[in-house]
Amino acid sequence: MVHQTISTSNTPAPSASSNNNTMPRLLVDFFSARGARQAALAAIVGTLAACATRMPEAPPSTPAAVPTVPGLPEAPPYAVPGDTGPLPPPITQGKSRWTAVRWAELPGFGQDPLHEAWNAWTKSCERPGPVQAPLCKEVRRLSIGSGDEQRAWMVARLQPYKVEPLLGSSEGLLTSYYEPLLDGTRNPTSASAVPLYRPPATLGQRKPWYTRQEMETLPEAKAQLAGRAIAWLSDPVDALVLQIQGSGRLRITEADGSQRLVRLAYAGTNDQPYKSVGRWLLDQGLIRDATWPGIKAWIVQNPQRVNELLWSNPRTVFFREEVLSELDMAFGPRGAQGVALTPGRSIAVDPASIPYGTPVWLASPGPWAPLQKLVFAQDTGSAITGAVRADYFAGWGPEAGDLAGRLKQPLKLWVLWPK
Repeated sequence: MVHQTISTSNTPAPSASSNNNTMPRLLVDFFSARGARQAALAAIVGTLAACATRMPEAPPSTPAAVPTVPGLPEAPPYAVPGDTGPLPPPITQGKSRWTAVRWAELPGFGQDPLHEAWNAWTKSCERPGPVQAPLCKEVRRLSIGSGDEQRAWMVARLQPYKVEPLLGSSEGLLTSYYEPLLDGTRNPTSASAVPLYRPPATLGQRKPWYTRQEMETLPEAKAQLAGRAIAWLSDPVDALVLQIQGSGRLRITEADGSQRLVRLAYAGTNDQPYKSVGRWLLDQGLIRDATWPGIKAWIVQNPQRVNELLWSNPRTVFFREEVLSELDMAFGPRGAQGVALTPGRSIAVDPASIPYGTPVWLASPGPWAPLQKLVFAQDTGSAITGAVRADYFAGWGPEAGDLAGRLKQPLKLWVLWPK
């Protein structure tokens, strides 16, 4: 799922990754018998204990002070006995520099309910990168472990590194995105006349394809889109939101009056540059608040200028329809890693700085969502560029949309890399 944000940046989008058409698999319990599960956990915990006994004794020391993150509750550091040896050297990863730190330096590490993140980790293990793949057998086994067992395993097997840009401040920006839930119809009506399209047959033959304005006004563009509509919405701004987010859930009314819930997944773009409508409004001096609530308030007051607003962004996203099973409804769309996103535990990153599938510790203050938690790099987006930059997947529906429309706050990141 390659999405844009309403960020005022007009940074060109990276090339869209192809989505995996495989439906998300059921989370597998690898140990069907209780005895086998207990034995597996005992083996892991025993291994961790053995590792601990091999550590040389060190004199008592004061744990490293947890970096203060304004706006977040202060938490005691997570003390790791014997965590006093030399740290590994820094790693240069594309646009970023990773500097090794102690576990005690991760704000709130001892308080995060890790079991809530483990489903996202097992999802990443459906398509792991070469560095993370060797951990996946143990990750799956620990899905039935306690939070203390999961935390001890992480300390034994991973090394935290603070993510910093090669130049400049280590504090970045956190925004959020979500999966809209909209109502639509299979056929156009007097109330639903805004189409959502499949990719046109000529998409690959003409690069870039027609702009948003040309698609609505040029006869030749309209002809190539004839018969390609998946569904129809009543509000063109809802269609824009769906295209910016890159995926959504649609409660669709069929021709016979029946209703069903489907997912519209990202299937490509017209290869035109993405332009932020919020940036356009700011540049015109029309608003001061470029969040979605601010944009929508301007639209209500200026309905005659809606097309002008929409056409300021020449990019259009095309979709494909997917059936939503009960399991699919519990997860988000597939991200650029090719696995289903988990609300509150998946983030979009710049893959040139953080590889897909990497576990990441995230700390961000702010009035909307003060966060200190384990998340996973599973997606990307056109505005998500740079070392310390992330887009937080909030889930689906109105509440997630409200958070995604408002969240814009400082960010610090630590990657958790295999030792």
